[in-house]
Amino acid sequence: MSTVARPEERELTPTQLQPLRIEERAQPIFKPYCGGQEPIFLAAVAFAGGIIAADYLWRSPWIWLGAFLIAAIAAALSLRRSPQLGFAFWLIAMIPLGGFYLQARDAGQPTVAENLQPFATGQDEVDVVAHVIREGLIRVSPYGGKQESVDVESEQLRLDNRQLSTPMGIRLTIYSKRSDQGEARDDGVESPLRVYTYGERLHLIARLRLPRNYRDPGAMDLVGYLNSQGIRLTGSAPASHVAVLPGFIGNRIGLWRSSARRSALLHIMQLWPGERGALMQAALIGGRAFFGRDIKTDFQRTGTYHILVVSGINVGILAFAVFGTLRKLPFGETWATILTIVLSWAYAFVADLGSPIVRATITLNIYLLSRLLFRDRAGLNALGIAALGMFVVNPRTLFEASFQLTFISVAAVAGIAVPILRRTLYPLQSALRNLDSSEYDFSLPSRAAEFRVEMRQLRNALQDVFGRTLANFLIVRMLSLALIATQLLFTSTIIQLALALPMAWYFHRATTMALPANALMIPIASVLLPSAVLAVLLSYASHWLAYLPALIAGYALDFLTGTVRLIGHWRISEVRVPTPTLHISIAAALSIGLALLLARRRILAAIGVASLLASAAGIVLFPPKPQWHSGVLEITAIDVGQGDSLLVITPQGKTLLMDAGGIPGNLRSDFDVGEEVVSPYLWSRGIQRLDAVAVSHAHSDHIGGMRSVIANFQPRELWYGVDSPTPEFAGVQAAAQMFHVELKQFTSGDAFDFGGVSVRVLNPQPGWQPHNPAQDDESLVLRMQFGQTSALLMGDAHQRIEKLLINESPRADLLKVGHHGSATSSTPAFLATVRPQFAVVSVGFYNSFKHPRPEVMQRYTGAHITTYRTDLAGAVSFYLNGRTVTATPVLR
Repeated sequence: MSTVARPEERELTPTQLQPLRIEERAQPIFKPYCGGQEPIFLAAVAFAGGIIAADYLWRSPWIWLGAFLIAAIAAALSLRRSPQLGFAFWLIAMIPLGGFYLQARDAGQPTVAENLQPFATGQDEVDVVAHVIREGLIRVSPYGGKQESVDVESEQLRLDNRQLSTPMGIRLTIYSKRSDQGEARDDGVESPLRVYTYGERLHLIARLRLPRNYRDPGAMDLVGYLNSQGIRLTGSAPASHVAVLPGFIGNRIGLWRSSARRSALLHIMQLWPGERGALMQAALIGGRAFFGRDIKTDFQRTGTYHILVVSGINVGILAFAVFGTLRKLPFGETWATILTIVLSWAYAFVADLGSPIVRATITLNIYLLSRLLFRDRAGLNALGIAALGMFVVNPRTLFEASFQLTFISVAAVAGIAVPILRRTLYPLQSALRNLDSSEYDFSLPSRAAEFRVEMRQLRNALQDVFGRTLANFLIVRMLSLALIATQLLFTSTIIQLALALPMAWYFHRATTMALPANALMIPIASVLLPSAVLAVLLSYASHWLAYLPALIAGYALDFLTGTVRLIGHWRISEVRVPTPTLHISIAAALSIGLALLLARRRILAAIGVASLLASAAGIVLFPPKPQWHSGVLEITAIDVGQGDSLLVITPQGKTLLMDAGGIPGNLRSDFDVGEEVVSPYLWSRGIQRLDAVAVSHAHSDHIGGMRSVIANFQPRELWYGVDSPTPEFAGVQAAAQMFHVELKQFTSGDAFDFGGVSVRVLNPQPGWQPHNPAQDDESLVLRMQFGQTSALLMGDAHQRIEKLLINESPRADLLKVGHHGSATSSTPAFLATVRPQFAVVSVGFYNSFKHPRPEVMQRYTGAHITTYRTDLAGAVSFYLNGRTVTATPVLR
């Protein structure tokens, strides 16, 4: 009878015996669950839950503190009897602690002084003395001349007899040429610009404004974003009104950083001129150089935009390139970690030093230290420590999209991808090392050891055909590369699935090509970023030394941008989605938690990944239903600032967007109102596609956002009146043709039915000759009738058109006020003929045109017309049910 020898009786070498003895000693020991390996991560999640609860459910800080003390006492009392129950109570205690901290910190935050308002009307010229805290770059203005965006801190604001000496962060646009349209003045000043550097004191005359959010559902919190950067005011000034004062205000560290950053930007542009340099600046140190909007859009469509900003991925690629290099040198693990941390902060110091890169650097440093001290428990615990630290500094960091994206990405990698890969691909990759050593087989898990034996046999078989060298290359090198590529693809897949909810919530994107694009782009970026940084460093010694790494980085960038352009132009590269419903959002959040919980379970891990996939698919396949009122004609004036945009939803559910807002021609900004304001509002209503869009006339404040709206909602028809020869209208027509939108031209006398609404065209007049630049009187004027109720949409039509319309029976219950309430429109005779019950003025808050004119508003008041203004009320919806009209501000 054969017997099985016990381990101590086997004749094994010490090398073979050591792994076996380790495995035998590693017997499972029962320990009560107290957070597993991630107690700090769970504490951070509970603390974040308290912050969210306190933000939506305000209570006195003392109530939150009392709840914390009760839970903490319960935890302390139950800890000895039941560690599991004690830990559960400690997690519960973290929830009210987070709520208390948010409420207490908010109560202690200073508010913007009310006496700041007189200086920030946007109309008066304010005398400003300030010093530069963040220098900018000179760029070509979209509206002619050149401009520079620079952040300053005020020393003194003066207007008439008023004076304010409280320091305020101001984001200034300094321009070399001003060419206003309409009723604003045209000073025609041209002046050369220069870069204003850190610490310089400036004296300037500027128009200042308080930042203001667009008051529409789904709109970006611009005020909160600027406040997080210390900016309380925005403004503009001509370069001819800026003078440099003697003296320096700042600190030496800031001056060194500014000089180092400016020098790095210069070396980057010398190594890679043109758009290459702009892209390199953005990717390496967050440079605010400007490149084409098309390439930016392509990166967004493919889900690889993070490469163009100094994001956590960029910081991680560079840090681990440095860490991997140092580990191969005779430094050891400890010194490699310390040097990587020091160099990462040096990089962050020269780079943008904004919240995202600081958060990424802090998280990276904590991860490296945790890895050094705690090994396998490093990932999620490091993330928890970093998150708690950021919450202590500013608990409202939790509500920033960039923080959520970083947190979820790291959690997905450390808590889902890595545990699964440790059991699957990592052992197979380790099995390919030292393939000739049979003793190494005993140190591997049985599955990996079997794989190793099979690969050795396959190599020996190939060796007879191809020779030992080639066979070894095919089995070891090529298979290792295949495993690494599979790991990248799997990790990228997990990240993209986990990010499906925030990407849909904040950016309304479901990037169908993000998985293959990131799997391809990240390896390229792993070559691009280290070689580019090396080239910049070597360029300080000699451009000849920098030539080779600069060449490699340049080719890598060309390949990366070329691939992104190719993929980005595919229609399937992106799906725009409405804001997910509450139950879909909760399901997606729970799927992330389930995947984290099951990732370390061998069989159940697949269920966690499947739940992520299901939630991501649910966001796309089960969008919210469009919000509309059956049997009612809705007309909503969207708050787009100084511009026009009207959403019309017919009683049968057909949708029309008339105008899409835009930046007035006198202002200098490449802000896309269609993408950032109008589209988010439509998505918040659950709208995925429009039946039609209409262009009143070819002024930038009416059609500036239309190209993005066409791309995002692919309407079936484009309505217009005058075939304008302007470049702006040509761009809209090109976008319509690209997305196969049918163009329909209308003139006065045309009439048709649209979704149960009778539409009559009152302007432009037949045979109207278009002008370049476009004229307000070219406006497409529509009268819409449903039952006994009607609306008159005037565009920017002036008095001349109003006189013509008086004979066209323009009676209406709702009037969209012409030309933003300007003195050019709304004559008493016209109002007496229309006799509206309601009127709405689409106008920008404290706009430079001084719209609406007080005397015009007095006419509406005198005629007893209830008038709403988007600058005061925000978006306003009017409901015409065929008998009566009601008005409701969207945000109350």
